[in-house]
Amino acid sequence: MDGSLRLAGIIPESIVDGPGIRMTIFTQGCPHHCPGCHNPQTHDFNGGKDVSFDYICDILNKDTLISGVTFSGGEPFCQAKELARLVDIIKPRVKNIITYSGYTYEQITESDNPDFMELLKRCDFLIDGRYEQDKRSLMLNFRGSTNQRIIDIKQSLLEGHAIITEL
Repeated sequence: MDGSLRLAGIIPESIVDGPGIRMTIFTQGCPHHCPGCHNPQTHDFNGGKDVSFDYICDILNKDTLISGVTFSGGEPFCQAKELARLVDIIKPRVKNIITYSGYTYEQITESDNPDFMELLKRCDFLIDGRYEQDKRSLMLNFRGSTNQRIIDIKQSLLEGHAIITEL
């Protein structure tokens, strides 16, 4: 299988990045540099390492407990084209795909970058918005600050605006 991503790492089985047991893929490189970010080691676009789609699929296919995949970062939309290709490969194997982004749903849908929409359309849920340290809350499911939203992508695209949900 041809393709690779620049990654900070992979957690094969995570229970904190979405419902169920999920593979979390941490992309490398982030333009947001949110103060208090949980993953500052993922900011440098020259950090991390190249990881093949084959390697990711091998992990996914060997672990029958994984029910979903989460893209986190770094900023996943900085590798939107590659992630969209990966989703096409792994989507039949998992129930859903969640993508975290420092960009809002509106910024993604109004972007001139067509790869942003290709990735968005392939995923099921978007957790959007920059991490804002002064809005930090430990009471939120799967989010770090109260400004971040969990968005049902399919329903949002159908209705033409962000539809907020809970997981």
